[in-house]
Amino acid sequence: MDAFYASAEQAAKPSLRGKAVVVGGLGPRGVVATASYEARKFGVHSAMPMGQARRLAPNAAYLVPRFGLYREISDQVMTLLRELSPLVEPLSLDEAFVDLEAGGVADDRASALAVGERLRADIKAVTGLPGSVGLAASKMLAKIASEEAKPDGLRLIEPGTERDLLAPMSVRILPGVGPATGDHLRRGGITTVGEIAGAGEDELVRLLGKSHGSALYAMALARDERPVVAERESKSVSVEDTYDVDIHDRVRVRGEVARLAERCVERLRAAGHSGRTIVLKVRRFDFSTLTRSETLRGPTDDPGVVREAAARLLESVDTTGGVRLLGVGVTGLADYTQEDLFAQAQAQAQAEAVEALEARREAEEERAEEERAGKERAGEAAEEPVGETVTEPVVPAERRWAAGHDVRHAEYGHGWVQGSGLGRVTVRFETPESSAPGRVRTFRTDDPALEPAEPLPLVASPEELEPR
Repeated sequence: MDAFYASAEQAAKPSLRGKAVVVGGLGPRGVVATASYEARKFGVHSAMPMGQARRLAPNAAYLVPRFGLYREISDQVMTLLRELSPLVEPLSLDEAFVDLEAGGVADDRASALAVGERLRADIKAVTGLPGSVGLAASKMLAKIASEEAKPDGLRLIEPGTERDLLAPMSVRILPGVGPATGDHLRRGGITTVGEIAGAGEDELVRLLGKSHGSALYAMALARDERPVVAERESKSVSVEDTYDVDIHDRVRVRGEVARLAERCVERLRAAGHSGRTIVLKVRRFDFSTLTRSETLRGPTDDPGVVREAAARLLESVDTTGGVRLLGVGVTGLADYTQEDLFAQAQAQAQAEAVEALEARREAEEERAEEERAGKERAGEAAEEPVGETVTEPVVPAERRWAAGHDVRHAEYGHGWVQGSGLGRVTVRFETPESSAPGRVRTFRTDDPALEPAEPLPLVASPEELEPR
């Protein structure tokens, strides 16, 4: 898929079509997830700090991801791919390998091109979004072909032409060559794929080691025997959060770890797994990252066991300087749960003890607050009329409206959040079917007529397209 998240947002919001759109975390430490092709002209790219992106493209639309919508579109695309072959290997929400030979749908150049064109048309018809198709005799070359086909194109690499095609390309085009390996090769005088092939396997092994060097040399010769694997076995389940402001309060850190443990178990159960090893990840204020793990006697999917194990691991980590990221994961996955009643009972007892301590702490804080309030009332009593009751107004917490997310107004209908702040939220009212950019209106963040909404389909059903 081409600039997937940004393309989906442009399709959903007519006012953003043809304009620079950047999707990612909008906080001080946010990074770019996807940039539209219009934004890329300014130098914005994935994984770039959001602050740098704003400096390069100050007039772009900056939106928070809507992963629910992206997953729905991804499922639609993967369904189309599985109609072509039983061997589909998803790499991410927007990318997959397909073995056309296994599906019996392509056995020569003409049939392969026909399948590629039909797939692009089907993706456009079902999702409303563009996708690019790369056709080749191996996974590595198909990936390269798809990148060369972007945006919204089709590229076939003819068998027998692979080495000539690869020779002038940068070494970074090959799988497994990141910035570090690329710099190592550059210091050895190697900057292109052709120079890797010319250096010989022995030189590559000397520079990079036996395994990496031999694999890289084979790929430079266009040799890639990796099969398309229909399903990859999960090795771990994890969740993590990055915080806009460093967390210094130890009590809050414990609370965040407990919350992450609960979310991790939800994902674990949804995948039908249990696990033996609990992993805690802590990135501190100075960007140092610490990982701690504990292996249980048997696999579990009990939230209490995972939560308490993560809490024990946290006790071995110094967080006094502040924490910018926390994560909890489970590895050593299994398809069954070993009932460890002793461990679960112990975890339950520990959880109850923690809850009791928290309850006592909260009670002490409440008593202290009451004492302070009593003193204040005593000091103000002389100024208040006798018999008059002074009631402090209850101020509700301000609702948060994420930029780009869907809303519905009782009077104006469906729209999306352009921005919010200072008690106001600005909404543009338009849908994917709108023929022109919608109107913009501003409301109070607590306006009862304004509510969050689910994303609308990018492609309307035939019933929805009928005249109203």
